[in-house]
Amino acid sequence: MDQYLANKYNVAAPRYTSYPTMPYWDHSGFKLESWKESVKISFSESNHMDGISLYIHLPFCENLCTYCGCNTRITKNHNVEVPYIQAVLTEWNMYKETMGDTPVIREIHLGGGTPTFFSAENLGMLIYGILEGATVHPKAEFSFEGHPANTTTEHLQTLYSLGFRRLSLGIQDFDPKVQFIINRKQSVEQVRTVTHEARCIGYTSINYDLIYGLPQQTLDGLVNTLQIVSELMPDRIAFYSYAHVPWIKPGQRRFTENDLPDTDEKSKLQEIGRSLLKNYGYLEIGMDHFALPKDELFVAERSDNLHRNFMGYTHQHTQLLIGLGVSSISDTGYAFAQNSKVVEDYLQFVKLGNLPIIKGHILTNDDLIIRKHILNIMCKGKTSWNHYSEPCNTLFEGIERLQPLEDDGLIELNSWGLKVTPQGKRYLRNICMALDNRLWADKPSTQLFSMAV
Repeated sequence: MDQYLANKYNVAAPRYTSYPTMPYWDHSGFKLESWKESVKISFSESNHMDGISLYIHLPFCENLCTYCGCNTRITKNHNVEVPYIQAVLTEWNMYKETMGDTPVIREIHLGGGTPTFFSAENLGMLIYGILEGATVHPKAEFSFEGHPANTTTEHLQTLYSLGFRRLSLGIQDFDPKVQFIINRKQSVEQVRTVTHEARCIGYTSINYDLIYGLPQQTLDGLVNTLQIVSELMPDRIAFYSYAHVPWIKPGQRRFTENDLPDTDEKSKLQEIGRSLLKNYGYLEIGMDHFALPKDELFVAERSDNLHRNFMGYTHQHTQLLIGLGVSSISDTGYAFAQNSKVVEDYLQFVKLGNLPIIKGHILTNDDLIIRKHILNIMCKGKTSWNHYSEPCNTLFEGIERLQPLEDDGLIELNSWGLKVTPQGKRYLRNICMALDNRLWADKPSTQLFSMAV
């Protein structure tokens, strides 16, 4: 039955870091001035109590990892670092002018690309510039992504001195054959060294990213990778499905579908991975995430405080998320906006004194209702609705589409809400998709999303 479900629900589906998903943003009603007004309102409502979150995209990498779906710029020219940082700080100053008061920073996350492409000195310059004229929230959490092959002691020390306590390392797989074909090379010793140094310095949370479904990945190879990971015992693990989207990321054409595990094999990779992680003491959090019992993500899920945004899962929730840098996405709670995806265009926008936004979406009342329920499903594994206080026809239509998922044992459905079953944890994307009225109202003629399983 499990394999039957895996085959049945292996359809193209969004990952739901937002609702509406980006292909369904309505750009026609989006204007830069309305975006700025949305930022002002969200800031005034939430800054003094909750603070704001910042995501800073640092796109540069020295080498192309062929599995990668991120917005990157491949170069070995490190002269790009300072001009890019100056542009990010200029963009941040534009937002500070828009907000009109001292920002209280609750979260900073450096993503990429490869943030550790930048020198420790330049990352220090970036964070000093961000914090200048701002207040750091008492419960602030700063995190960054690092490549195990180039994250140095200087990186760790510099960012620790500026308040960073969380580190995420991209591992993916330790199998040399897999590393070769995806062009992602780091040794076990490099990962062990960075992990040990970070802990000695004082980092309190270390995450490893692992992927199943990679080209030439085998069950034996994955089991060996997880055995090594269990010895290093990171606090958190993101164990997620490889997203094969070569029509978006041409680098993935280095290999073909014949190099990838088929649906049955990929399902087995997922199942053995989930089983081993649980055996090693990790607890499943939301979708694709695992944490040790002492970790704050686990505590947040058990207390119904887990949150999900464009940065992933977090145990804290700020209404306002500002994305800085090329391709970054911002969220006010009422609207989304995305920056230019091309480095040169981004730099030119900022040079001319303009926010580098190229598209966005103002959430409708129906959007806000559906978004709430999708967030609840992704974070809490349950949601409840009230037909009187939520007069939303699109919600009613989505509830009707949930019936087959209940028939398959993925959810428990009743007149006031739903609860995801243990078996349904694997299919959160499919459950949320039933409520995604924008997708159902305009089904794509071509594949927009990666496969769900």
